[in-house]
Amino acid sequence: MRAIPGKAGWLTVEYEVVIGLEIHAELATRSKIYCGCTTEFGGEPNTHCCPICTGMPGVLPVLNKTVVEYAVKAGLATNCTISSFSKQDRKNYFYPDLPKAFQTSQYDLPLCVNGYLEIEVDGKVKKVGITRIHIEEDAGKLIHDESDKSTFIDYNRCGVPLIEIVTEPDMCSSAEVKAFFEELKTILEYTSVSDCKMQEGSLRADVNLSVRPKGKKEFGTRTEMKNLNSVRAIVRAVDEESRRQITVLEQNGVIVQETRRWDDEEGKSYSMRGKEEAHDYRYFPEPDLTPIVVDEAWLDKIRSSIPELPGDRKKRYMTEYGIPVYDASLITGSKPLSDFFEAAANESKNVKVISNWIMGDVMKKLNDTGLEPSDIPFKPENLSKLVSLIDENVISGKIAKQVFELMWETGEDPADIVEKKGLKVVTDTDAIRSVIIQVISANPKSVEDYKSGKTKAMGFLVGQIMRETKGKAEPQTVNRLLQEELDKL
Repeated sequence: MRAIPGKAGWLTVEYEVVIGLEIHAELATRSKIYCGCTTEFGGEPNTHCCPICTGMPGVLPVLNKTVVEYAVKAGLATNCTISSFSKQDRKNYFYPDLPKAFQTSQYDLPLCVNGYLEIEVDGKVKKVGITRIHIEEDAGKLIHDESDKSTFIDYNRCGVPLIEIVTEPDMCSSAEVKAFFEELKTILEYTSVSDCKMQEGSLRADVNLSVRPKGKKEFGTRTEMKNLNSVRAIVRAVDEESRRQITVLEQNGVIVQETRRWDDEEGKSYSMRGKEEAHDYRYFPEPDLTPIVVDEAWLDKIRSSIPELPGDRKKRYMTEYGIPVYDASLITGSKPLSDFFEAAANESKNVKVISNWIMGDVMKKLNDTGLEPSDIPFKPENLSKLVSLIDENVISGKIAKQVFELMWETGEDPADIVEKKGLKVVTDTDAIRSVIIQVISANPKSVEDYKSGKTKAMGFLVGQIMRETKGKAEPQTVNRLLQEELDKL
């Protein structure tokens, strides 16, 4: 907000934020975009590269066909129009991590154009436009050694294939940015276009942001924050940059068009350099690569390879399994988690309980351990078996929690764990009645409280019985026999 003088006195200016994203996704191909080097993450520095991906003089690139197929698949899944004719261009700039001093990318004729995704925030559905999706090569990695202020260069990542997804400036809050980014990430995972491992740099975002007085059509001056590699960092960077720009304007300052670096530890961004325009890169067509022609037959083949997308799977889960929209939304937000759920659900008669376990205990374990859903250490059918053991009164719900922990540690079949650990529910009425009589005798005050109408006392007594039986007594039997013994008194 900013107060400015007006005809009727001082007016208050309310600002709105305008946000667009440039998202880079490494494609899940086995070899690089223009050579046969591996795209495998890691490895000793400078061992996954060759004269082609390091740009040595006299070498010729050859386009990886699978790169085009994956990019087209991403375009179709995000409602883009696929260009039947596109080309590649040289984007010229000097930087140590691109030894040939230009990046092979696409400029005026990208592979995919005019797409969109629908997001939902606070119950409202919004369409976010996708301007373009194009292919390009990744650059190397600079490794800074603070001890002696030196910098090393690892060229392993040079030539790893990327798609860059450029949105329209249609988002106006960090909540919308988060919703869009997560929806796009899920689609890329479902189509197997990218593994989207943000911790490995497979998916990262640049945020273009400006602010303007609410109702004004002209855009404000934008800044760009580069290479944000977590959803948390993206959200925090959007919020902080919005605040920073509004504060500058409130103090009658001027927003400078620039590229900024986000420091997630400090929660601040810092100016890096002036923001380049397209003409600064001196684009021209790549003379060593032929144009890309996608005919209808090839396009149909790629289209037929697109699997069920998250939105369709969410609707199917609600109708086929009868789970509510919240459950379906959460589960289908991750393809590995969704695949795990479906495999478990197909082996179970109690799908809602399967859903509850995944949203509760499984998600908590993943968060606590920092593991991905693809790393769940036991098979989906073991979760189904665990639920069956509860339904069949072989174990109690409390014992099931113990079995789950052991399943997570060992990956073992829950029935084997129950057998080895002696965790089966006790259903012997004489044995349970004996424990009940002991508990009643040891807790006369609770018995008197129950007689005087304090119903909570019975719950206390049940808890004592379950403790004495180490949670193994069948709960319904405990309640029935305890009621009988109390009635005798």
